[in-house]
Amino acid sequence: MFKSNIRELMDKRGKTVRGLAEETELSQQTVFRATQDATIGGCQLNTLAKIGSALGVKTKRLYDEVEAEAKAEGEEAPVH
Repeated sequence: MFKSNIRELMDKRGKTVRGLAEETELSQQTVFRATQDATIGGCQLNTLAKIGSALGVKTKRLYDEVEAEAKAEGEEAPVH
């Protein structure tokens, strides 16, 4: 599962979905999907590369990989 950092980076740089879409020549819908945790995992690498370039960061800064909640809940606590 992935957590998108794109919205935070956009806010820091004063960029909007529309502005970023124009700058990257991607659709607004594609940029919006990249800002969402639930859909960033389906983005193509070249899409993320364009967004990263426009935001001035490496592609790997656009998201964090996180453990799925269901998996974390299913794990047992260590016994002491």
